[in-house]
Amino acid sequence: MFVIGTAGHVDHGKSLLVEALTGIDPDRLREEKARGMTIDLGFAWLTLPGGRNVSIIDVPGHEHFIKNMLAGAGGIDLALLVVAADDGVMPQTREHLAILDLLGVRRGVVALTKRDLVNDDWAALVANDIVELLDGTALEGSPVVACSSLTRDGLDTLLAALDAAIDGLSPKRNIGRPRLPIDRVFTIAGFGTVITGTLIDGELAVGSEIELMPGHLRGRIRGLQSHRDKIERAVPGMRAAVNVTGIDKTDMRRGLVLGAPDTLHATTVVDVRLTAVAGLAHAVRHNMKVTFHCYADEANAQIRLLEAGDLRPGEISWAQIKLETPVAVERGDRFVLRTPNDTIAGGVIADTAPKRHRRGDAAVIAALEALLSESPRDLVLAAVGRTPFIAATRIASEIARSPDESAAAIDDLTRTSDIIVLGEGNARRAVLPTRLSAIATEAESALAAYHGEHPLRTGMPQEELRSRLGLDAATFALVTAQIPVIRLSGATAALADFRRAPTAAQQGQIDQWLVSLKTSPGGNDATLDPTLLAYLIETRAVVDTGSGIVFEAAAFDAMTAQVRAHIEQHGAITLAQTRDLFGTSRKYAQALLEHLDRLRITRRNGDDRTLW
Repeated sequence: MFVIGTAGHVDHGKSLLVEALTGIDPDRLREEKARGMTIDLGFAWLTLPGGRNVSIIDVPGHEHFIKNMLAGAGGIDLALLVVAADDGVMPQTREHLAILDLLGVRRGVVALTKRDLVNDDWAALVANDIVELLDGTALEGSPVVACSSLTRDGLDTLLAALDAAIDGLSPKRNIGRPRLPIDRVFTIAGFGTVITGTLIDGELAVGSEIELMPGHLRGRIRGLQSHRDKIERAVPGMRAAVNVTGIDKTDMRRGLVLGAPDTLHATTVVDVRLTAVAGLAHAVRHNMKVTFHCYADEANAQIRLLEAGDLRPGEISWAQIKLETPVAVERGDRFVLRTPNDTIAGGVIADTAPKRHRRGDAAVIAALEALLSESPRDLVLAAVGRTPFIAATRIASEIARSPDESAAAIDDLTRTSDIIVLGEGNARRAVLPTRLSAIATEAESALAAYHGEHPLRTGMPQEELRSRLGLDAATFALVTAQIPVIRLSGATAALADFRRAPTAAQQGQIDQWLVSLKTSPGGNDATLDPTLLAYLIETRAVVDTGSGIVFEAAAFDAMTAQVRAHIEQHGAITLAQTRDLFGTSRKYAQALLEHLDRLRITRRNGDDRTLW
């Protein structure tokens, strides 16, 4: 489904023409009826001669209500530019045309209204003015149809022209990321809160959970309507009324965007390709204060030009726009910038989460150019560069392309080794080879330093290494599996060729301590650095009984064998007999027997120990 939007100067007959075409009066407000002038957005619908159903958004033409016009213009596919034959081209005709140009509306039809009020020569003169006005704009070559809403002369021709123009429009894309910019919020008794807007990028269904951004407001779709008909599912391009539950009406406003949970995000800074309006009286200046309009939302903002000190009329430049309040926008969205009295510039958003850039940086400009490429391959490559280890399932939404286009580009880039895809199925992550190589180098360096500081430990705790690399747990597992120089064991990570070994000084301390240990068959009370002792225990050079008493490993094994032989011969052994067997103290004999109990070599029965 497609949306037609009116445009044109105040009192040129836009609303009357919509009513004549559709039978629906788009002026719904009491003040609009009283003043005979559209103030806010109006809505209607129509079945064209070819049988196609279309929606119509009627916008105000008065200069005081341009922001209301912008709230509706962002979602239109075809412009119906209205120029009154008795008045001709006027200031808001030009401004509305400039806005359509900035918003990328590439197809349109011009209605030369009030034809019944002028003679043929005058009508021809105005039509020529319109053709000259359209030259060099997005609507150049659009048909001009003379008509009268009162006599209905020319309306059939106008409908045919609209039908033909829509034939040339591309099908609506569905990338699985529904967005409905809200242009109206109201309450219906017995139903609750209803919001309206033009659905883009995906589908909505009754019962689905939704989220409004900015604000992370969560709710559910209770009902859907389009053109007052109840529907179970809304598709891209459809004007939809959504009955929402779970969100208070006071929290809703025009400009918020409805989407699926966790698929939209808000931002306060965007990188953009900016075009200054042709015929602008003054240049667009660096650090200029403006109002930013995108779909139905607006925010005060400041322009940071990235290529020049100012932007003269008709010129194009890359810029970064800092917003005073967050807006929910996506790469590729069109926007308009205004001062209090004029539309001055607009363009397309390239990045919604940029860093602050150095002005005049050629590398920055080249990177921004790539973000607006029409090639899915280039877009995927840029997305992976911006977000290392991006989930493959998220890329289609990120680049605003279909899942099939995204998957084909990912496969192509993987085949040419421009990206590396880790994991399988829905867990797949994509990363640039240079980024993976840098992480491997960082991990190797971190582990080498750790081994140097702790040569007797089995390795660095995996959680510590993961934190240093700045990776989530799932990505860490995928990445380390791709780095052959890293060995994971238990909860530690080490270099694959790392082998624990004490330094010469440490070995001297160990040797001296082991000598003293061997002189006592039941152990000794000599102290050793805890790190060295832990190393000896882990390598089983010694056995720790857990009672603060350590035995040399060979001596412990021999003593264990003697205890086992004594029990096999005599049926049991006591603590006193163990003490006398080894000529040691009760303290060491008790430590030995209790450790054998824990190892399930012996079992205590009163004062006796038997074999387990």
